[in-house]
Amino acid sequence: MNTPTPAHVDGNAAAGVLREVFAVDLTAAVGQCDNCGCAVVLAEARLYTRAPGMVGRCPGCQAILFRVVRGPDRTWLDLRGLRCIEVSLPDS
Repeated sequence: MNTPTPAHVDGNAAAGVLREVFAVDLTAAVGQCDNCGCAVVLAEARLYTRAPGMVGRCPGCQAILFRVVRGPDRTWLDLRGLRCIEVSLPDS
């Protein structure tokens, strides 16, 4: 009797890929604004820092692209304003 292959595995299977992605400088990544569709290098976002964290806004439409808040022993990263992020990886 053949056991069917499950359609999914748990999120731990992405650990290696995510470690590779977040080991690079994300300010060089290109993100697409979920509001207006503008493609922008994250370093070109308008960054507001007069808050408990940082807020990056789209230079085209001013929608919030990302939020970053640092605590003493952790960081919160909210990327919901980005439709996607393209990251160039160094050659292995």
